[in-house]
Amino acid sequence: MIRRRVEVVPYNPEWKTLFEYEKQLLESIFLPIEVEVYHIGSTSVPGLSAKPIIDIMLAADRLEQVEKATPAIEAAGYEAKGENGIPGRRYFQKHDENGIRKVHLHSFEKGSRQLYRHLVFRDYLRSHPQEASKYADVKEKAARKYEFDIDSYIAEKSPTVKEIEQKAMEWRPVK
Repeated sequence: MIRRRVEVVPYNPEWKTLFEYEKQLLESIFLPIEVEVYHIGSTSVPGLSAKPIIDIMLAADRLEQVEKATPAIEAAGYEAKGENGIPGRRYFQKHDENGIRKVHLHSFEKGSRQLYRHLVFRDYLRSHPQEASKYADVKEKAARKYEFDIDSYIAEKSPTVKEIEQKAMEWRPVK
């Protein structure tokens, strides 16, 4: 079994460009259907250290639209992973030519609580640089401590994620 290295790197402004490329690709796959495509996760927060993997959230009117588009998404270099542990999600991964994971694509129906949760978390960190800095510190320490143990890395940062998520939900409650 190949162990995936946990690497947290300083913010890279190219992440926005990489997201924009993937966004255009995904929107073209779904034409003429309109989908919403969002840059989420740490790479979407300017100045925030992150694992160099672009997280994308795609919102469709119905998951059946995503399922119907799956062959085209796979033809664009993504690997379909089904729900991958989250009911109501269709998840995909994209790797580069060396097999390094570069993109996570999370697909939900419009109006999903998961969609809202990710967007409010992102927006809160963008609007609260001190919280983003605190989160970066936790991630950097966890990555050094658990360089080849993604599960322990996630567990280590989980309390901070939950704390920030709670603050984000209080900052911008569900309407």
